[in-house]
Amino acid sequence: MNNEFPTIKTDRLLLREITDLDLENIFKGLSNPHVIKYYGVHYQSLEATKKQLLWFADKQQMWWAICSLDNKTFYGAGGLNDIDKKEKRAEIGLWLLPDFWGKGIMKEVFPLISNYGFKKIKLRRIEGFVETDNLNCKNAMSKLDFINEGTLKDFEIKNKKSIRVDLYVKTN
Repeated sequence: MNNEFPTIKTDRLLLREITDLDLENIFKGLSNPHVIKYYGVHYQSLEATKKQLLWFADKQQMWWAICSLDNKTFYGAGGLNDIDKKEKRAEIGLWLLPDFWGKGIMKEVFPLISNYGFKKIKLRRIEGFVETDNLNCKNAMSKLDFINEGTLKDFEIKNKKSIRVDLYVKTN
């Protein structure tokens, strides 16, 4: 574990550094068809999922394991990626295991991550790229004061199809 990596706590959640011990939970999430439906990454094996742990450890990212306060239950992961300190912007992301959907976790975690980005990393802009068909996430982003700046057509190729992505932004 990195002693410099920040831990964030609320009355019910613990956001902590992702470690090798999280491999099975990361695989459980990123191999689940419901989780990856609108997520750009998926894995078919534990061995392949190790790439994701390396990605989490990269300094261009700052992702937390989202857990119960006692650290016994893993809910998902969230954080900032493609952190650009020169331009003072990053992309926000989050995924949860389906058992924890609809429990207000995203609503609680997104402001924590955003505030960390604005206050500690000194970002001026946090972007969220949401597939246009992902209505639940789009609604959540709007409720969390992210502004829809528009739709990016033919933004990515997913499952051999071109997809549209809505860009949500929060500025400091």
